[in-house]
Amino acid sequence: MASSSPSTTSSSSSDLLVVLPHQSHSISNGIFHLSFSHPWQTLPHPLSIDLVLDASPGCGGVAWPAGQILATYLVQKGSDFVSGRNTIELGSGTGLVGLLAGILGGKVWITDQSPLLPIMGRNVFINNLCNNVKVAELNWGSPIPPEIPRPDLILAADCVYFEPTFPLLVQTLADLADATTEILFCYKKRRKADKRFFALLKKAFTWEEVQDDPNRSVYNREAITLLRLSKKLA
Repeated sequence: MASSSPSTTSSSSSDLLVVLPHQSHSISNGIFHLSFSHPWQTLPHPLSIDLVLDASPGCGGVAWPAGQILATYLVQKGSDFVSGRNTIELGSGTGLVGLLAGILGGKVWITDQSPLLPIMGRNVFINNLCNNVKVAELNWGSPIPPEIPRPDLILAADCVYFEPTFPLLVQTLADLADATTEILFCYKKRRKADKRFFALLKKAFTWEEVQDDPNRSVYNREAITLLRLSKKLA
């Protein structure tokens, strides 16, 4: 298959920047600032969030495009979509997606491995979300901690990147979800091995691409897809 020309690649990347939140970075305090536009009268204009970024624990301490796309989709759906729902973000990293769900009124748990918990905790604090966003360690494939409730909504962005974790992630999704759980799963296709993840996933889940995102055609050109997963009936 022929590769994209440099001009095509540059054009699609520029288009992607248009649909991502406006971004700025403060050199003095190291805070990454994101601003989301939206049509809702009941939310601040723009809706803003601050993030501490730290790549030292690994790639999770960075705000990757798939997470920004999922966060943008939540903002476009508005508070009615999230408010009052028990919401869990898997592989949270900085916590961006879960923090946005908290701003929109969800009862949120952002989760990841222990090295990322301090970053997540700082981001909860600097955004004044301590009352409705909790930080919890959750290692894929391990038992679900008892403090994490059965979720109404599961959020996951850019979790398909390391092949040995594929069965562990599927196990955790299966442990958390039932047939009524809504799961939004945003991922960037990077390698052929990704097919193995979806082969494992289809044993317990079905999925479809989210159709009501006006930005879909743009990020699809960057091999990013937003899916809605449903657990199969036992």
